[in-house]
Amino acid sequence: MAFPSCLKCYPNTLINPQHPPHLHSLSHKPHNTHSSSSSSSSLSFISTKPYHKPFTTQSSLHFTTLTTLSTQLPPNFTTTQLLNALRSQADESSALQLLVWASKQPNFKPTLSIYEEFLRKIDSFEAIKGVMKEVKNSGCEVTRGIFVILVENYAKFGVYDQILSVVDLMDKEFKLKPDTYFYNVLLNTFVEGNKLKLVEDTHLDMVKRGIKPDVSTFNVLIKALCKAHQIRPAILLMEEMPSHGLTPDEKTYTTIMQGYIEEGNFSGALRMREQMLEAGCLCTNVTINVLVHGFCREGRIEEALEFLQGVANEGFYPDQYTFNTLVNGLCKAGHIKHALEIMDVMLQEGFDPDLFTYNSVISGLCKTGQIEEAVELLDQMILRDYRPNTITYNTLISALCKENRVEEATELVRALADKEVPLDVCTFNSLIQGLCLTRKHDKAMDLFQDMKNIGYQPDEFTYNMLIDSLCCRGNIDEALRLLKEMESSGCARNVITYNTLIDGFCKNRRIEEAEEIFDEMELLGVSRNVVTYNTLINGLCKARRVEDACTLMDQMIMEGMLPDKFTYNSILSHFCRSGDIKKAADIMQTMTSNGCEPDIVTYGTLISGLCKAGRVMVASKLLRSILIKGMVPTPHTYNPIIQSLFKRKQSVEAMRLFREMMEKGDPPDALTYKIVYRGLCNSGGPIKEAVDFTVEMMDKGYLPEFSSFYMLADGLCALSMEETLIWLTEVVMERANFSNSEVDMVKGFLRIRKFQDALGTLGSLLESRQPSRRSFW
Repeated sequence: MAFPSCLKCYPNTLINPQHPPHLHSLSHKPHNTHSSSSSSSSLSFISTKPYHKPFTTQSSLHFTTLTTLSTQLPPNFTTTQLLNALRSQADESSALQLLVWASKQPNFKPTLSIYEEFLRKIDSFEAIKGVMKEVKNSGCEVTRGIFVILVENYAKFGVYDQILSVVDLMDKEFKLKPDTYFYNVLLNTFVEGNKLKLVEDTHLDMVKRGIKPDVSTFNVLIKALCKAHQIRPAILLMEEMPSHGLTPDEKTYTTIMQGYIEEGNFSGALRMREQMLEAGCLCTNVTINVLVHGFCREGRIEEALEFLQGVANEGFYPDQYTFNTLVNGLCKAGHIKHALEIMDVMLQEGFDPDLFTYNSVISGLCKTGQIEEAVELLDQMILRDYRPNTITYNTLISALCKENRVEEATELVRALADKEVPLDVCTFNSLIQGLCLTRKHDKAMDLFQDMKNIGYQPDEFTYNMLIDSLCCRGNIDEALRLLKEMESSGCARNVITYNTLIDGFCKNRRIEEAEEIFDEMELLGVSRNVVTYNTLINGLCKARRVEDACTLMDQMIMEGMLPDKFTYNSILSHFCRSGDIKKAADIMQTMTSNGCEPDIVTYGTLISGLCKAGRVMVASKLLRSILIKGMVPTPHTYNPIIQSLFKRKQSVEAMRLFREMMEKGDPPDALTYKIVYRGLCNSGGPIKEAVDFTVEMMDKGYLPEFSSFYMLADGLCALSMEETLIWLTEVVMERANFSNSEVDMVKGFLRIRKFQDALGTLGSLLESRQPSRRSFW
């Protein structure tokens, strides 16, 4: 199998537009023993007429009377000369003109190869029926090859729902029975067009007609299942092959490997390779490149290089696609410098960087926020006569959207339209994603409708983004409506779609419906992953159904997936919230014994539980052990202890811990400042410390909590420190960007010593701007 065939299937995705070779679009067609040759000598004809009427297709196109085309063909042309002349025509119109002229010549004989060549030139669906009528009237002996071209034309014009009518045309009009090869072509056409429902219908028709499948049939069906993210049914189908007297080949195994990789289950792909080798099936460059892609996709670049070294010792030699896969993998991992070094090695080995290579590096630069550098590389690419394609521009559009530069992305799309650069579904996906990220959900839905109205079919990425957006807003019913629309449009629903819905149901406390979606996945053959289980386990724990969560974790293990830190942290959080520290400690012990190292979230959750149970000293000791291990504590770890110390009136120790946090941990967050400020204002300690901290937190961009500020103001007034209160109030107004009229209003009350009125007005004004301020009101 030639590796370039799999380059055609690089999907135009948004997160990373340059994917390494995919097996989903590998051709599974066997050698066609029935197709006609381009030379008339290999065809037999049935013709009793000495003269043939001129060629007159029944298309909707109209042409004027033609002048002689003897400059292209002599009047005594041969069939081969006519075929060569047809191949040189740029479009349907010029090809038809040539045929009309040729059909008027006395030595013209219509041959199947001529009709086949003309069908390849057709650029209007209406002309097809006219050509097939000419074929039937010509008396040519027809083979299945012309119907293969017909199927390709139907796919080219997007009329997939009419392709099955070609079978009836063959059978009833031309008395030709479709064979295994022809059905393989049909199946593969539907898979490539992502028309998975038609794949099922075609296979049923094939079985109904009693046509035996061959290895290619199974390979195409397995490819369809993998495209639909149904890996388990694909494996079962492969296991069924021996009962038909067939043996899986390299395409079979590699397609399933690719399916596993697309599902994020690379260990499954490696297991499939072992099974392939045990069966005595040798790997080709395609298989090796797919596995290299799998390593790179997971960021396991060193392992990819080690794997390549191992297969190189067995005779493998890297090709253009191997280098491109490595460049792509390094760029995805953010190692742009190393990717450029691989490009140098490519040149040394005699491989020139191509459009895919440049697109990979541009994508890598965009992912690391180097958009201007990506534009510079784009300019270099153009100077070197490489024309950027839609993928190149989609990468830049996507990067701009992710940087919240949606307006710039929109301007770029308009510029591309003016330059007649073709847009695609990924262009719209980028803009929809940008609108979702900037919380312009209604505009995203409007663009979704516009996209459909002008003829662009949304893909699974489009639906997944919008379903996620709807779930985040709590609009679950509309998300379910989109799921149904996704199904009716023939768009495959994958594990991400279901994970998003399960998460949405859990966050909206509709846990039973989340469980129904979880069960539906098994019925539809959609493989669950660790994220699926973790999402539902977390939802069950928050619904206080921890026993069900533990049962689900056992099921997860039985499915061959090991619980990770997210699984354990969800169950640990439940026990800590309920104050059951003993069970929480048991979960942490189980986690460690199963080889899953606790992370800072685990420790922070346990510290919070200890503080809630009143065991602050134990929590402090656990914090010390974290620091000894070299871990960097987060505010989530410090905040519970600081809060507990303030509640115990141990403000000196609480402030010491706060200062330690600033020195040794992650920077304090909004909650930290709220806890400390409230503690200082309520503790009865030195009031100057509370005043100084008010200024300190405002310097960090946080406004004080008003209820605590009010208590501080009362203390200042009680100590006759009104001038300090006036100064502090003015600082708050300045940091909150009060207007002149608002400042004058508050200052008016302060001048006449109406401090209660001043504070009341201050609180109301601050509350009115709460949504757009980093404050605690």
